[in-house]
Amino acid sequence: MNYRHRLKSRIITSFVLFGTLLSVLFAAAVLLMQSQLEDALIARTLEQELDQYLTEFREDPSLVEPFYSRIQGYVTRPGRAEIVPGAFRDLPTGVHDVRDEGQVYKAAVRKDPDVWAFLTYDVSENRELARRLLWALGGAVVLFSLLSLALGMWSAGRVMAPVSNLARRLEALEGTEGALDLARHFPDDEVGQLAAVVDEYALKLHDLVERDKAFNADVSHELRTPLAVISGATELLLGQPDLPERTRQRLLRIARAARQSTDITTALLHLVRAERGSGDEATKQDVGEVADQLVENYRPLIEGRPVELEAVHETRLSVIAPEAVLAVVLGNLLGNALRYTHEGRVEIRVAAGLVRIVDTGPGIPDEELPHVFDRHFRGSGAGGKGSGLGLSIVKRLCDLYDWTIEFRNREDRSGLIVEVAFYPDLDAMERDAEDPAGRV
Repeated sequence: MNYRHRLKSRIITSFVLFGTLLSVLFAAAVLLMQSQLEDALIARTLEQELDQYLTEFREDPSLVEPFYSRIQGYVTRPGRAEIVPGAFRDLPTGVHDVRDEGQVYKAAVRKDPDVWAFLTYDVSENRELARRLLWALGGAVVLFSLLSLALGMWSAGRVMAPVSNLARRLEALEGTEGALDLARHFPDDEVGQLAAVVDEYALKLHDLVERDKAFNADVSHELRTPLAVISGATELLLGQPDLPERTRQRLLRIARAARQSTDITTALLHLVRAERGSGDEATKQDVGEVADQLVENYRPLIEGRPVELEAVHETRLSVIAPEAVLAVVLGNLLGNALRYTHEGRVEIRVAAGLVRIVDTGPGIPDEELPHVFDRHFRGSGAGGKGSGLGLSIVKRLCDLYDWTIEFRNREDRSGLIVEVAFYPDLDAMERDAEDPAGRV
């Protein structure tokens, strides 16, 4: 989880930003007020001192020029300012900031027609104090930012503690069925209300899942019963010695359809329950035998078409899964290949760890390959009837059993290749081969 997106980090970030911004604004306000007040006070003091001295000087020309430790005054006649330092000599009437020989001065100048007066004030110490004040305020900003961070972390921890507690309890209850009863662990506040809503939702979801399981079990049972009756009746009829060949072929088709329906019912039941099968269903299945049976079942579909259908065995391959699941996965893929191949060859090849189905049909446009497993998706070249659910069911079954499935066009664009890899992990295949009893 990205830390920046956590609610706790957002609270901490808000505290830090608010504290830092407030500290910076306060420091800026202090510096601005200090600078403006200092400049205004010094300028007003110099002007008042200069005005007072000029008034007294006009009354008594023998009055000595003012002199203080940081204030220096000069009085001279117009055009005769040799006694005035060069940094101030050419300044016009007014108050000025002057830097001379590393020192900073405030200079008040009055150039009247009869007399020129200069009053300078050394503000170097004031500037140094201002610099130190700036550093002090910067340190205060950093300090308050750290305090805001600490306060934010503490507050976020207190605020998020009930939510984190709720999350931990939910994680601890993972896989638990029925009522969660979380609300009793929290006070009647926002988190308590959230826990109550989660309890209510979990209870509704549990009831829904239970009803769904019961419905699927009932449907499976109700479907298996008539299918078993159909299979039994066709076996009895096929056992009659004087049965016409045409009738026998029709009964065989009925038997194959009943077997396929039974397989689909079993596979869907495993899929809905997300169960891989147990007991007798979870033994080793010979994939080659299943492929041969599927070829025989689908051979009548190509009567009258110039299409060859063959099962090729490169090696013996066993897979631990219900036979019905294997039949549904491979049967759907083989049926699709036969449906789109109008002439040429369809081959189901049993290789090491995988089954490869190759046809000479039109293939699938490259832009449609990523969507072949989407529900209700039917390609641009799809013809006839169909719901577009077959490949979606195949993909879900493969995911349930950790198999991988891949569609790709042949390099010469002369058909399609579908690969179902039962053992993406070759070590798993070797361990399976070492278990001759087929136990799980």
